[in-house]
Amino acid sequence: MSEFGIDVQHGEDGIAWMILRNPARLNAVRFEMWEAIPALVATLAADRTVRVVVMRGAGSDAFASGADISEFATHRKDPASAAAYEQTNGRAFAALLAFEKPLVAMIQGVCIGGGLALAACADLRVAADDVRMALPPARLGLGYAFNGVDRLVSLVGPAAASEIFFTARQYNAAEVLRLGLVNHVVAKADLESFTQSYAAGIAGNAPLTIRAAKRAIAETQRDPASRDLETVRRMIAECFASADYAEGVRAFLEKRKPEFKGE
Repeated sequence: MSEFGIDVQHGEDGIAWMILRNPARLNAVRFEMWEAIPALVATLAADRTVRVVVMRGAGSDAFASGADISEFATHRKDPASAAAYEQTNGRAFAALLAFEKPLVAMIQGVCIGGGLALAACADLRVAADDVRMALPPARLGLGYAFNGVDRLVSLVGPAAASEIFFTARQYNAAEVLRLGLVNHVVAKADLESFTQSYAAGIAGNAPLTIRAAKRAIAETQRDPASRDLETVRRMIAECFASADYAEGVRAFLEKRKPEFKGE
């Protein structure tokens, strides 16, 4: 096994775990890891046994401490190489944001820079009470890609995003919960069990309904003139035409838990 990379583990209840691994640097994301994300996401998207993906860092000290700064002298040494680097991690972010299945980020310890940007691509974020989040580009002199700024603003609003970027300071668990950067904060000792249960609850719901809702939520964040409402309507119609809809109605009438197949 390489000393760094992204591992995918298939667990129970239709949950897959995508694990960022670079223990020597608190799971800092190396260039090869950015490159690997689109293909991994495509594989998980095509796997019908996977209903929810949880993204986390290896170990218990960090989600990810950012992009691996040790590579900046080669991959970000000048405007041309920096632009190529941004295109690579931009493809990674785009793949995560376009993923049709629910994506949950399980965050503990350090979640800074590129790590926070990855977590922001998730639909939901669950954090341990020891989490520390920050965006430090203003301390490094880096220009931050518009798509990343746009995503942060969509999560916390322009005023909070301005403070996060301008101060470049670290935020604790209570602060990121208040800002809306995370959905839940739990005791560190309970984080994995909470996340497993949280993700399993989502995985037990109707996949087609969740896919349609996720697409509709994404469309609300686009300019009204460019929203693809036809696709949303088609996905909603597919829900009503599905065997899962019939199963859901039967289960409700029979007062039992439905068994959804995603079809």
